[in-house]
Amino acid sequence: MPYRNSMQIMADVLSQASQYGLDGANKSNLIQKANLSHSRLNQFLNNLTSAGLINDIVYQNHQTFVITPKGIKFLEEYKNFQELAGSFGLEL
Repeated sequence: MPYRNSMQIMADVLSQASQYGLDGANKSNLIQKANLSHSRLNQFLNNLTSAGLINDIVYQNHQTFVITPKGIKFLEEYKNFQELAGSFGLEL
């Protein structure tokens, strides 16, 4: 797998969380789909929740992560920037 920077990893985690909708993704889902270790995922989840891009919800003793409207906006803008950079021959 090619090197991914922090922004790409955040976008991957948000993208995976968005696929689970309001039900939320659990850590196992995110670890597998975003291809991260447990400790690395925890670092990103802390940053994303602190920034208000993802919510950490505990329901019936199950921890899930749900993307927020702010997270959706971030993901859209990141994808737009990625496309813009690509149009100039740059790879993020």
